[in-house]
Amino acid sequence: MPQEAGRQYKQMLENYLHSKGEEDLYLGQQFSRSFIEKNIAPEDVISIHKTSIEELIKDMPADVSVSFDFLIEMMIHYGLALKEHQSLIRKQEVIQTEMDIAVRVQSTLLQTTTPMLEGLDIGWISKPSKQMNGDYVYFLKETEQEVCLAVADIIGKGMSAAMHMSMVKFGMDSLRYEKRSPFEVLSFINKMVEQSIADSMFISMFYGKYDTENSVFRYSSAGHEPALFYRASEDSYSLLESKGLLLGVQAEAVYEERTVRLEENDFIAIMTDGVTETRTDKGFIEMDVIENLLHEVRSESAQAMVDYLFNELSKMQNYELHDDFTLVILKKTK
Repeated sequence: MPQEAGRQYKQMLENYLHSKGEEDLYLGQQFSRSFIEKNIAPEDVISIHKTSIEELIKDMPADVSVSFDFLIEMMIHYGLALKEHQSLIRKQEVIQTEMDIAVRVQSTLLQTTTPMLEGLDIGWISKPSKQMNGDYVYFLKETEQEVCLAVADIIGKGMSAAMHMSMVKFGMDSLRYEKRSPFEVLSFINKMVEQSIADSMFISMFYGKYDTENSVFRYSSAGHEPALFYRASEDSYSLLESKGLLLGVQAEAVYEERTVRLEENDFIAIMTDGVTETRTDKGFIEMDVIENLLHEVRSESAQAMVDYLFNELSKMQNYELHDDFTLVILKKTK
């Protein structure tokens, strides 16, 4: 313990005991910085105070002196706990800084542009429940008459899952000019995923291609949520299901491809389980809740429908997402 610090502290304490003035109190507060600079522990500060006050007050009761010993012991453990707490805070700050960088990198890597096609209205949203998004939306306008889209969901959370999704995006980009069928795209991505990502991670994906010339939507699914199809002329819903294993499970997995023809005002809603497994106080919602909400705004634009469903389902969850929320709507306008 630095003796000079002890002498200076004793002098300031003596001055304050006599004056009880604000100026002496202020000097003491400023002097406390020197304890930090000299790396004096909290229990040593108490010890300095005890020694000083015993020298200044000759007839101090013994119990008062002993009470300082009690306080010193407390401060020893307090100092250790404080150092541990400060260390954790520093580690959390480093992790948060790395996370912020990863979020910005992911946002840049996974960005996509909504294509414009005559006769087709597209709306979409993808909101992460935490900082990193485990969902992915990809658009590709192959020709003036064709648009492709992928909606994927990685089974896993955090930075690692998000970075794996970025790898899938690069795989999709490598197919940009090859004009493959949906089942061929899933087969290619599946082989890449099976070879590249951890065994504990799998990805579900729905991939579709819409041709405005003949109004046909071709689609395949790798263990993803079925898309919801609304037939305006019949005012009815059906599910667009297609058989196929999750990406990364089996290198030679085969993916089924199906088609559906769209008529005016028909729409297809492709979503992740963050939509279908919305949780309320009463439990998970049923699909008819989603159907009814979309039915209320079926005459609106595709983006207005997406925004409405997101807002209504968020409200049901008290505006707290339990999982990443991704929804894409393709609506035939003419």
